[in-house]
Amino acid sequence: MSNKKALIAMSGGVDSSVAAYLAQQSGLSCAGGTMLLWHNESGHDPAADAKAVAQRLGMDFYVLDNREAFCALVVEPFIRCYEEGNTPNPCIFCNKHLKFDLLLTQALELGYDYVVTGHYASIRYDENTGRYLLYKAKDTAKDQSYFLACLNQYQLSHTKFPLGDLSKEQVRQIATEQNFVTAHKKDSQDICFIPDGDYVSFMKRYTKKHYPEGDFLDLNGKKVGRHTGAVSYTLGQRKGLGLAMGAPVYVCSKDMANNTVTVGPDEALYHRSLIATEPNWFPFETLSSPIQVSAKVRYRHTPQAATVTPLDDGSIRVDFDTPQRAITPGQAVVLYQEDMVVGSATIQTVL
Repeated sequence: MSNKKALIAMSGGVDSSVAAYLAQQSGLSCAGGTMLLWHNESGHDPAADAKAVAQRLGMDFYVLDNREAFCALVVEPFIRCYEEGNTPNPCIFCNKHLKFDLLLTQALELGYDYVVTGHYASIRYDENTGRYLLYKAKDTAKDQSYFLACLNQYQLSHTKFPLGDLSKEQVRQIATEQNFVTAHKKDSQDICFIPDGDYVSFMKRYTKKHYPEGDFLDLNGKKVGRHTGAVSYTLGQRKGLGLAMGAPVYVCSKDMANNTVTVGPDEALYHRSLIATEPNWFPFETLSSPIQVSAKVRYRHTPQAATVTPLDDGSIRVDFDTPQRAITPGQAVVLYQEDMVVGSATIQTVL
């Protein structure tokens, strides 16, 4: 293995620091690389901590300016998705198009064989089928397989996740033992380009658009109030509606063409079936007959028993055994069988 080379995607956090150390320990010849994705307003150089760790490990270090691609492939699709009435998942866009596509291309051009990241998940090669399989991390609280279920076979064949079998505590312990500057750094929780979480203000600044007010409707189509722009609301939302209706109401649907937001009681949010497009499979090339899985419709959703059926147009239908709350178009549905990721697809419609 010693002649194989890896570029470590280093964000300046503790996870990628330890991934770099473990990749080096495994016998790979390693260099660190930080992708510049967004103009940094904090005044702190995002590459500084990553560079310090790389230097401590005696690695070459690259700074890759991918800001233009990030805007085109992550930020603009994120805005478009909201404007179409859906709820995007920018971390999935970023993994699919930047970390495991553009960065991988750059790594291969620089003469590296693999990209290594600090994600919590595991890749295994199945010699019987010749396919790369994705598995949940051992630390279920940190598992990131949901965000990685968009990766294709080529990407998996050039990727390594050294943290798959470790807990967060073990990762921090290794970082402390190695005296990394990142050892006690907090995890980032936010969307990197919207640190304050106010995506509507961000969209207005970025697009220079004004999103017009419109009507709140009840389930019968009766006007019950005014909203501040349909892009401002997500399915299942209760807070910030400013409606006094005698009982709690939640966002149940949006009609972007007519700029209306429909609200109703919590029970109106439960659905049993969805259609999802552009499926990506791990154990097989395509799905030819229905299978039983456990499926999650958002990152923090506990996987639920479901049947997946292939449709003639290449999309899939997912039927849950019990109705699920606030299934949201634009999000990924990720399909599991025990700890193995079977596949994923983008939720298009809720039935």
